[in-house]
Amino acid sequence: MATESAAAAPSIPSLVDRYFTRWYKADVKGKPCEDHCVLQHSNRICVITLAGSHPVLQSGKTIESISYQISTNCSRLQNKVSGKFKRGAQFLTELAPLCKIHCADGEEYTVSSCVRGRLMEVNENILRKPSILQEKPSTEGYIAVVLPKFEESKSITEGLLTQEQYEEVVGKRIRASTAPS
Repeated sequence: MATESAAAAPSIPSLVDRYFTRWYKADVKGKPCEDHCVLQHSNRICVITLAGSHPVLQSGKTIESISYQISTNCSRLQNKVSGKFKRGAQFLTELAPLCKIHCADGEEYTVSSCVRGRLMEVNENILRKPSILQEKPSTEGYIAVVLPKFEESKSITEGLLTQEQYEEVVGKRIRASTAPS
C-alpha cells in the first residue's frame, strides 16, 4: 500500500522547471549534436548550459579541463561587472564563444552564448570540478549567465527552439541513426 500512495503523489517541479523557460539551440555553428540550452528567467536573465543531447553528456566523456580563455587577448574570467548599469561586462553576440571543453579523448567543444547580451558571470566552479558539468548541467554545472538588453529581451528567443521543437529534432536524429542504410 505504501508504494501505491508514493506513486500517486505528484512530483514537485524542480527550481529550474518552476522559474525558468528552457530554450534550445541545436547544432550550434553547424556542428551536429552540439546542442546548448538557454534557461530564461522571467527577469530576462539567461543561464547558458549544455543540452541533454550534447556529446559531453551523452557519450559519458571524461572532461580533462574547461577553459574560459577564448583567445590570447580575451578571457571570460577577466569579466568584471559593477554597478546598476553593469559596467565592465563583456558584450556577447549569439555566436560568441564562452568556453572550451577539453575531453580526455582529444575532442574539444566550444560552448557559445546563443543569446546577445552582457556577460554577468561565468561558473568558476566547473574549472575546479569539471565533472559537475556532467552531473548537474542545468544547476551547479551551468556555463555562464548572460543579461540581454531590455529592448531585445522579447526577441532573443527567435532563433531558439522550444522544448517540444527540440525533442522533435532529437527524435529525428535518433530515427535517422537507427534507420537501415
